[in-house]
Amino acid sequence: MKPGLPSGRDAPAAEDPQHYLGHRERLRARFAQAGADALPDYELLELALFRAIPRRDVKPLAKALIRRFGSFAEVVSAEPARLSEIEGVSAGVVADLKLIEAAGHRLARGAIAARPLLSSWAALIEYCRATMAFAPREQFRVLFLDRRNHLIADEVQGRGTVDHTPVYPREVARRALELSATAIILAHNHPSGDPTPSAADIRMTREIVAVLDPLGIVVHDHVILGRDGHASFKGLKLI
Repeated sequence: MKPGLPSGRDAPAAEDPQHYLGHRERLRARFAQAGADALPDYELLELALFRAIPRRDVKPLAKALIRRFGSFAEVVSAEPARLSEIEGVSAGVVADLKLIEAAGHRLARGAIAARPLLSSWAALIEYCRATMAFAPREQFRVLFLDRRNHLIADEVQGRGTVDHTPVYPREVARRALELSATAIILAHNHPSGDPTPSAADIRMTREIVAVLDPLGIVVHDHVILGRDGHASFKGLKLI
């Protein structure tokens, strides 16, 4: 049996539709009246599962997903293959969860579109947190800015393991020149949860600054995201 769902006497009776239908209506009503903040992660996840699983109590599956991955954000950010390891997670469930993840990214990006990023720092951090903080593997992003510090492009320059992503400073410089960017913001995540910069992070950042400086391209900051918060190289006076 795949791990995740309870069995035997612990499982809700599939033949009793009143049990889950009544629960669904009550949960929807609580969400409508009190909002998402009034619901624990597993109940918010239940709401997300209703469409893909219309004829079964989804509370055991929601709790199994939270147990495996830790939180609502980590469930929707999990890799599809890992989600599929949980009994009861179909292709439809995976698609719905990844749609929620994509919608969150799009909403966060909308908050920073057409705005000077240096004066919208809270929105920028929220965007980076939404797109990276709960990713299971490291990814390194570069936000390319124009002369008004508006976002030209946000690109993932590298994906790696749980604790390392290869980054090539000259590739960052080449792409900045292609986009006619005059400044960049670097961002990457620490899947461990601790956003403290490592010695390798500091060295790599300084290498990028050294390559871009002669080209007149400014590195405004390097932000590291983790489940426990974020770290700013500028704030730490590392650049």
